[in-house]
Amino acid sequence: MSSKGRKKSAGRPKKKGSMTGMSVKSGDKRPTKSGAGMTAKGVAKYRRRNPGSKLQTAVTEDKPTGKRAARRRSFCARSAGQMKKFPKAAKNPNSRLRQARRRWKC
Repeated sequence: MSSKGRKKSAGRPKKKGSMTGMSVKSGDKRPTKSGAGMTAKGVAKYRRRNPGSKLQTAVTEDKPTGKRAARRRSFCARSAGQMKKFPKAAKNPNSRLRQARRRWKC
């Protein structure tokens, strides 16, 4: 049998921007009880793994101005789309999606 039709069994290559190994337990993500999202430690770890990334932590102040206000509006618009796409998570007040939106004050 020729090797043309065979699949490689070496496993999948890691996707750029992969969140594998990022967990609440390791301190990279915030638990849902304290607002979900990523911690500063998690953002730093992600940026080391993905050079050129511009990932930042949540905009949590009451009245952000300028670029931070635009980031918040953008996040809120994107996450509103996620609420439509995942109605089960949208109905659950303890889902990561709902908790993150609460933390961002959406």
